[in-house]
Amino acid sequence: MTQSVPTASAPKSTEVVLEASNLNVDFWVDGTFYPAVKDVSFEVRRGEVLAIVGESGSGKSTTAMALLGLLPYNARVSGSVQLLGREIQGIDPKELRKVRGNEIAVIFQEPMTALNPVYTIGFQIVEALRSHFDLNQAQAKEKAIELITAVEIPDPPTAFNKYPHQLSGGQRQRAMIAQSLACDPVLLIADEPTTALDVTVQAEILELMRKLKDDFGSAVILITHDMGVVADLSDHMIVMKNGAVVDRGTSLDIFQRPTHEYTKELLASVPYLGIDEDRTGRLVEATKEIEGVEPVLHFDNVVIEYPKRGRVPAFRAAEDIDLKVFPGEIVGLVGESGSGKTTLGRAAIGLLPITSGRLVAAGVDISAATMKELRPLRRRTGIVFQDPSSSLNPRMPIGESIGEPLLLAGELKGKALDQRVQELLSSVELPTSYRNRYPHELSGGQKQRVGIARALALAPELLIADEPTSALDVSVQARFLELLTGIQQELQFACLFVTHDLAVVDSLAHRIAVMRKGRIVEQGTRDDILRRPQDPYTQRLISAVPLPDPVAQRTRREERIRAKG
Repeated sequence: MTQSVPTASAPKSTEVVLEASNLNVDFWVDGTFYPAVKDVSFEVRRGEVLAIVGESGSGKSTTAMALLGLLPYNARVSGSVQLLGREIQGIDPKELRKVRGNEIAVIFQEPMTALNPVYTIGFQIVEALRSHFDLNQAQAKEKAIELITAVEIPDPPTAFNKYPHQLSGGQRQRAMIAQSLACDPVLLIADEPTTALDVTVQAEILELMRKLKDDFGSAVILITHDMGVVADLSDHMIVMKNGAVVDRGTSLDIFQRPTHEYTKELLASVPYLGIDEDRTGRLVEATKEIEGVEPVLHFDNVVIEYPKRGRVPAFRAAEDIDLKVFPGEIVGLVGESGSGKTTLGRAAIGLLPITSGRLVAAGVDISAATMKELRPLRRRTGIVFQDPSSSLNPRMPIGESIGEPLLLAGELKGKALDQRVQELLSSVELPTSYRNRYPHELSGGQKQRVGIARALALAPELLIADEPTSALDVSVQARFLELLTGIQQELQFACLFVTHDLAVVDSLAHRIAVMRKGRIVEQGTRDDILRRPQDPYTQRLISAVPLPDPVAQRTRREERIRAKG
């Protein structure tokens, strides 16, 4: 029978939990082996966190999955992987299954795909317990409720009977952590555990992982591209590029004294909340309301409701919204998930009806407009979606995707259309030869550039950018933001930039509006909001952002703990 959840902190040990030596991974594709991980070596000790960082495709997740034999059939793994001194690389699959979950557990990036949607979270934790230990149903349930309590999900007995879709994003992540900790593993692999979370939820999850690491005395391998998370949680780190380790050391050494050029570039790309100028050296100033200049987007006491459907009552998603965006201005709209940010973005281009108030976008009063009256708006606005992979037609070359708005609007065709598509590709710094490529042949950053090109095809007066950088690596994100800023300065369109990343809006926006529970609680210049916030909610948001500096982040964390206690 398993022991109960510890209450006292376990002391740090010098014991090596996992040691990987000369690890190589090759994938067999079209008759050839292609290297994905090259001669990687590292170790992680009990009670410590090792961060593996690098861009997408660097081999981070492949390295972690190779430790557990979770790679596809066409993978070839060589080298040594020792868990507590025992070789597990190449052992019998039946023996390896006993290691998974029992001694090594994984927290996956997306809990909705990792948790089974047809079973309650309690059932899934009980299943993990009973598959590894000789427990009856009542004993397993008692232990599961202990674990749910340990990860601080409210009302554990009720949460035990909830399905994944009935929990918030942060609660689902906690449920997955509870399931991972069910067998008291000696090693926890956390693969991008906070990527899709708001800053306040992220801060709670990081604090929880730190507490549980100390309580259980487990070793942790943290895979992430968020350098703020690395600075907040990790003790040691390795930096990977193209499948190889290019830098390693303590987190403090890497952040303060990086030795490899790639590490320096990676750290230089991280948006840092608190700098006075953005990365291009352009001082960000608020756009003033000039007499005679009309805003491109104007919310005037707007209320937005989702209508009643069957037994589902009507839901008020936003109310009392007053917001203006002027020509040549970028306004950042920030807040947690469910605050109403995306609702405002969708309403601004006529995709949601207005319950009351007045909403004018690009000269069109949307408040009571018919579908026919909204048609001119489609040609004067553009939108960049959060996930370019799902917003681009997979069966259509990107040249056709970019040219489609021009063709449907009757603006251009034939050679003139081809020429315009090439100009748009060049404007987002993609080779014109890419016009015949399909979306799956491009990286995430390249697909996001295609999304910008398509949104700008009709030279809109208003651009809505809905979380366009949330899935991008820091270096790709930095290039994307620099590109967007340059195009916006050249074309002088108005931009509503929806995000939960305060460091991004710090380097990009002229003004910022903060949303909470469907209301704008505070708005003003970048400096007013991020350096002199007045609303307690804004202050809490800013204090929750992890800084990409271990010393500064430790100070901020201690201040937050003192404020709580």
